[in-house]
Amino acid sequence: MNDVILHAFDWHYADIVNNAEKIAGLGYGAVLIPPPLYSKNDESGKEWWQRYQPKDYRILRSFLGNKADLERAIAALHGNGVRVYADIVFNHMANENRPDRGNFPGDAELQRYKLEREGFEKDRLYGSLDEGLFSPWDFNMDGNIQNWLDLHEATEHSLCGLPDLDINQWVIDQQRACLHELNKMQIDGYRIDAIKHLPEYHIRSVFETADMAGKYRFGEALTSNDKEEGAFLWPLFDNTCISFYDFPLHETLRRTFSPSGSMRELVDPAAFRQALPWWRAVTFSVTHDMSNNDGFRGVMLQPQDEYLANAYLMGRDGGVPLVYSDSNQSAGKYPEDRNRWVNSWMRKDITAMIRFHNAVHGMPQRSLFEDDGFIVFVRGDRGMVAINKTNHWQHPTIWTCDLLHQGAYRCQIHGHEMDVTGDHFTFAIPPREAQMWLYAGK
Repeated sequence: MNDVILHAFDWHYADIVNNAEKIAGLGYGAVLIPPPLYSKNDESGKEWWQRYQPKDYRILRSFLGNKADLERAIAALHGNGVRVYADIVFNHMANENRPDRGNFPGDAELQRYKLEREGFEKDRLYGSLDEGLFSPWDFNMDGNIQNWLDLHEATEHSLCGLPDLDINQWVIDQQRACLHELNKMQIDGYRIDAIKHLPEYHIRSVFETADMAGKYRFGEALTSNDKEEGAFLWPLFDNTCISFYDFPLHETLRRTFSPSGSMRELVDPAAFRQALPWWRAVTFSVTHDMSNNDGFRGVMLQPQDEYLANAYLMGRDGGVPLVYSDSNQSAGKYPEDRNRWVNSWMRKDITAMIRFHNAVHGMPQRSLFEDDGFIVFVRGDRGMVAINKTNHWQHPTIWTCDLLHQGAYRCQIHGHEMDVTGDHFTFAIPPREAQMWLYAGK
């Protein structure tokens, strides 16, 4: 089963419908859609971050489309054998400047529901739109997070002014009801936004219920060093059963591709807890938070290192790879990002890596050659990966008895062929390049 996730970051639902067949044809197994809940500035909110500020769980409507548009996107993807994962935001509500700021959706919005009843009823997910969803006593009132490494502050204080929900039974019931109805719409799984700001009790009460059995759930616990991972990620990993973005592996990749780093670290990073165990890891080279937020730009890889990282993530055994594809959302503030991830989902190098990944999925990984500047490893009896981070050609020699097949191999990225015969074979890996070879026969 194909498993690569396309993060259709801030895509309109219509664009997902129009590209569903191609998404499946390129080998993706799932699409992560934007947060679907009615959010800040309603259907006029053009900025991506507005999707991450919900104001009513009971309505599916945004600048990207309404409930019917979402239903069409789900049907189009399912019709092509692709699963649908929804980005869900349950830590906080929208930061809105209005007198009744602690009430959601607020008096003005409730009045609008009455005036436009027919339209809002079509977009209603559950519940009565004649009454409010949350009141001031459903929120924590202790101010913003000041100490980002303090677990109590991180889970009980507000994230940069966003009203932080108190996880009382009413809030839990509403979140369960929301997920129940999304499940009925055939959502296959959920990305849990800002999971490190949710108490463990909240995660277990909402995301580890019988209603969520069989759903793929993965959390975004954004960390950038061992101390943060020890405070937030590993406790959640050890005490829940959901999967997580593999930030430890991303940190390992950053260290590996630094001038003083060693590629030997990538042989088996999980053995040293420098990566999550393969069965609960979502792997990535970049996320939308990194590209769009000042505070996380420092953990981004350089473009060529990102390319090499993608080859490693798609070539290795373990984890569910995620491919980020945007529409230049970050380029307005960071001109150097222009077109860096636009249509990356169908870029030649990415689709070649997906072909390799799908062809060797589930096959064991074994190291053939390892050095500080480059590595070569084999996947079962079908594929080989070579990655060279240095500025020089590398020519490692392997004994071919380590391979189950001798004969022709074809690089999925570059289209070259090589003939592996005899007792030993010497690779030629160009500077700052990756090769992903699949067995092509005798």
